[in-house]
Amino acid sequence: MKTIEQHPQIIKKYNKPFLFYLLSIVIPWTFWFLSAWLSHKTPYTKSLELATGLSGFIGLLAPFVVALCFILPDKELRNDFLSRFFNFSKIRREYYLIAFFLMLLSILAAQAVSLLFGYSSGQFQLRGSFTFHSAVFPVWFLLLAAPALEEMAWHSYGTDTLVSRFNLFTASMIFAIFWAFWHLPLSFIKDYYHSNLVESGAIYTINFVMSMIPFVLIMNWLYYKTNRNIMLPIVFHITAGYFNEIFNTHPMSKVIQTGLLLIVCVYLLISDKELFFNRVQ
Repeated sequence: MKTIEQHPQIIKKYNKPFLFYLLSIVIPWTFWFLSAWLSHKTPYTKSLELATGLSGFIGLLAPFVVALCFILPDKELRNDFLSRFFNFSKIRREYYLIAFFLMLLSILAAQAVSLLFGYSSGQFQLRGSFTFHSAVFPVWFLLLAAPALEEMAWHSYGTDTLVSRFNLFTASMIFAIFWAFWHLPLSFIKDYYHSNLVESGAIYTINFVMSMIPFVLIMNWLYYKTNRNIMLPIVFHITAGYFNEIFNTHPMSKVIQTGLLLIVCVYLLISDKELFFNRVQ
């Protein structure tokens, strides 16, 4: 199984971190703040709803388009990008299990722990509806499209361009901070998940930001342990959103989930320290 150290030449070619991340935040913010402004206009007509949804989707799509603009003109990067969607042959079974089921196990475990603090066992019931609205697009579509589009940006160009400059741990921390700020305008769009989260209370908003640390560390570990496969991070991201949405989960259980995932991260950092702390030479 190849690791970071066995990809030095190709990773070094992902060499525009500042420009990539600058464009990947400025363009989405422009469209998302427009969506936020439109979402609060009254009367909120169907035309405004359509404009809000389309503007939001363009912002979501933008980092992937930016990545393609950097990748496609270079034949070597283009071939590397295309080869990483279907390079499944040498991936060990446990990485598939982690991608598909870790987030399900973590939310179920968090809900079980919450019972010790008096929270309801009704959390294990299926919700039957979604906790947010998404303007023109169905929520189920965004639960699939958003992770796919994001990871086709972050794990086609974004992660490697940071790892070309820093070790994986530092790169992951930088990205977690960036990602938290990247989501900021979404908290102003009426009835979106992030705006509902802010209204639910400060502790849950802080937890959303803090949860990015273990999420990014685990996902980047999975990415490099599977020979930089792009599909498994997409699956991991989709399951994170889906399984955290389908149960009648109390918000405090998501705080507990973050704690459990941090414990997983400590284990990974200790057991696979060379992956996290060695630099690409």
